[in-house]
Amino acid sequence: MLEGIRVIEYATYMAAPGAGCILRDWGADVVKIEPPGGDPIRLFFRTIGTDYPDNPVFDFDNRGKQSIIIDTSKPEGQALIREMVKDADVFLTNVRPGGLARSGLDYDSLKQLNPKLVYCSLSGYGLEGPDADRPGFDIASFWSRTGVANLTIPKGGEPFPLRTAFGDHTTSIAAAAGICAALVEAQRTGNGRLVEASLFRTGLYTMGSDLAIQLFFGRVASTKGRHEQNVPISNFYQSKDEKWFCIVARQGETDWAPLCRVINRPELATDPRFNNAKGRRANNAEVVNLLDAGFGAYKMEELAGRLDAESIAWAPVQTLAEVAADPQAHAAGAIVQTPSSKGDGSTYASPASPVRFPGADDGPKGPSPAPGEHTRQVLTSLGRTEADIETLYKSGIVF
Repeated sequence: MLEGIRVIEYATYMAAPGAGCILRDWGADVVKIEPPGGDPIRLFFRTIGTDYPDNPVFDFDNRGKQSIIIDTSKPEGQALIREMVKDADVFLTNVRPGGLARSGLDYDSLKQLNPKLVYCSLSGYGLEGPDADRPGFDIASFWSRTGVANLTIPKGGEPFPLRTAFGDHTTSIAAAAGICAALVEAQRTGNGRLVEASLFRTGLYTMGSDLAIQLFFGRVASTKGRHEQNVPISNFYQSKDEKWFCIVARQGETDWAPLCRVINRPELATDPRFNNAKGRRANNAEVVNLLDAGFGAYKMEELAGRLDAESIAWAPVQTLAEVAADPQAHAAGAIVQTPSSKGDGSTYASPASPVRFPGADDGPKGPSPAPGEHTRQVLTSLGRTEADIETLYKSGIVF
């Protein structure tokens, strides 16, 4: 879909590289500019104290890209990026705004070189306001400051961290969508645009329903435990063989009688304490206890059949090991084979990008690059001679 689109990615860690990965999967050419020593996320497993030689975390966000290492602390390195941008379609960065301005790599500077450039800034808190230049990570900007962490824990509980790059990759999706919208405009009008994505704003959007309630009513309900749910049948339950699953009740009274049949308690369907939403809310703990007992009489395999027979919306609470073996994950294209960097034609399983285009080549285009693997190739594409390239290497501008 994006064949012929050239992306210059001046970014490290996960959120912006994740957006670059999505664009690359969709066909864009992505040149990743790394600092001397490489993207710090290449050290992910070393940082957590392991000796694993492989790094699927880096590989996932950077598959199919070209890597060039440039020392951007030097004016010559900054000039080299400006040269790369002249013929690019997209510039994607998560460098803080102040540093970009000092280097002459901010939007106002680069649009003078390339008016059609789509410039995507992915930051912690956005480009304006008192915290525009504050460093941002997903556990801080997306999870904590937005209220997501506070609202996710049941009332009275302690905060806990989110999983690796959860907020980063949610923001990657938002950034990729914004870039694609701006590319449509640029191809229609010939004018590029600044695209601003931030962990903070994306976090607020993901909690948008609760935030809308807060903004309108001035308050929002806390997260409650299983026995305190306002809609107790929309909840988590356990089978006889200790398999957890969730039920999502439809609006109104649609699912109460079918659930009573599932647990073999049809008489509860007409019990005045439970046969309407207000009654179930007033007696929520008792409803949960009744369903616990009913579901606990069946093993998960039999319970799955009973729930399906009554057209109840439900899903198992799976481990990632179970997800990896889930046939639906593979049927949906959510797990793809990625070429290995070993160069032997082998592949390995990896998460797919978030959107599928049936009939199109929307999967990984190659392995993740070694640090600076394509430096010479990228410089040659800019018209640099071998002598020029050797000078850049010797002067420590590129690696």
